[in-house]
Amino acid sequence: MDWFILSLIAILFWSGSDLFSKIGAKPDDIYSHWKMVMAVGLVMGVHAIFLICTGTPFSPGDIITYLPASVCYIGSMVIGYAGLRYIELSISSPICNSSGAVAALLAFFIMGQTMTSLQFLGVVLVCAGVLALSIIEKKKDDALRAAEGSAPDAKHTRSAVAILFPILYCIIDGLGTFVDGLLLDTVIAEEQANIAYELTFLLMAVFAFVYVVIVKKQRISPPKELPKLAGALCETAGQFAYIFAIGANLVVAAPMISSYCIASLLWSRLLLKEKLSKAQYAVIAVAAVGIIILGME
Repeated sequence: MDWFILSLIAILFWSGSDLFSKIGAKPDDIYSHWKMVMAVGLVMGVHAIFLICTGTPFSPGDIITYLPASVCYIGSMVIGYAGLRYIELSISSPICNSSGAVAALLAFFIMGQTMTSLQFLGVVLVCAGVLALSIIEKKKDDALRAAEGSAPDAKHTRSAVAILFPILYCIIDGLGTFVDGLLLDTVIAEEQANIAYELTFLLMAVFAFVYVVIVKKQRISPPKELPKLAGALCETAGQFAYIFAIGANLVVAAPMISSYCIASLLWSRLLLKEKLSKAQYAVIAVAAVGIIILGME
């Protein structure tokens, strides 16, 4: 049952990462997503170096071994951060986090992993909650715009380009989770995989720094980027728990952890003083039942 506790920890911290990323996102800053990459890569790099210095076994070759999963994860995150400039987080996040269902289906049909009937019901409830949340948010936003008589602007349009970002995230992240399960089962241990991923993200942060600061001559003000740093800390803690949960039970942990977008919505309502509709409460309750079922199995 360790995978269940680890999944809950990942949900807690990754929902915090969502919240702080939302606070730190600046619609008028076209380099905001690269700055977020810098923050996450810096924190993850420090954590990886700490693990190595405190005796965790690691070989540089592990970076190459785990690279297929790292590329999928980091690529999807860059796409997700960039997409926030074009579509609201409340709609993007649930679509993005349907990737758990993609991973679970790949694991079920290709890897031959099994689920009990009750676990399957839990997965269905969690995925249905995530999907329903995105539908509710879109209908609510469309109704609000209609009432205000305003047309969607370039940053919030539901055009093919706008919706493409979360869809790409969903597919690429789901593929990354599937590849993760293959690698963790056969060629690399969780500790080495986590360090390899964090060091790869550090290299991506270096690239982002060179691009933004040196090439594009943009200034970075650390005090203004504190929400991004807080989000990076949460992202790193969530990733550490996630890698062990996926290694222990991919087919069930993946869709369960993908429900962290629902926790993100709760934090935004509690801390940003936004309100939940009755339909949103109902969806959260359905997903919560799914999580409880997964925890009982």
